[in-house]
Amino acid sequence: MARTREKLTLLVAAVAVGLLLAGGAGAGVASAACGREGRRRVHLRLYMHDVIGGPNRTAIRLIWGVGPPHASMPGRTFGDTVAIDDLVTDGPGVGADSRPVGRAQGTYMLSSQHEEVIVVSITVVLTAGPYNGSTLVVAGRDRIYDQTRELAVVGGTGGLRGASGYVLWTTAKVWSEVHMVLELDVHASVPLPDEDDDDNDVLVLGSRDA
Repeated sequence: MARTREKLTLLVAAVAVGLLLAGGAGAGVASAACGREGRRRVHLRLYMHDVIGGPNRTAIRLIWGVGPPHASMPGRTFGDTVAIDDLVTDGPGVGADSRPVGRAQGTYMLSSQHEEVIVVSITVVLTAGPYNGSTLVVAGRDRIYDQTRELAVVGGTGGLRGASGYVLWTTAKVWSEVHMVLELDVHASVPLPDEDDDDNDVLVLGSRDA
């Protein structure tokens, strides 16, 4: 009788553990599914043409030589900052080999006193394709001599409103001493439209109805 009762106790315990594990697994799957619900994936591959000299330059020095000399980059100083307005294309080529699809506008800043690191803050303005008129905001730390750098997608507007994700940032082509092409492999997601979202209930400060 004692053995039978012991076996029954073990069986009940095993069933209880199994139910807990099943419940935990179910919750994990539900959480993952809920995490994906309400967002749509966006994958873009863009090419940014950085031209630092010549008549068609797209980058200018804003701050240069003001800070202390950089420890590992001769001729550069901590805090050097460049403003860019780079052409963005659908391929790394020039001329007829690639099609303009936007501009990348923002700044690079040499933000480390000892490492070859710049902080990137740019807005990619798309002027062609399904996201024509939309923007994508990219920011992060770029170790310039790494083969692949990862930056963050921190926002967007238009069809990319509320975008979040990451960008794999690589040097795709060096055309000359003053013309370099960067590949932006964008992996992001955007919220799906909410049909129940009604701005009529939002109080706008400064409006006559406030």
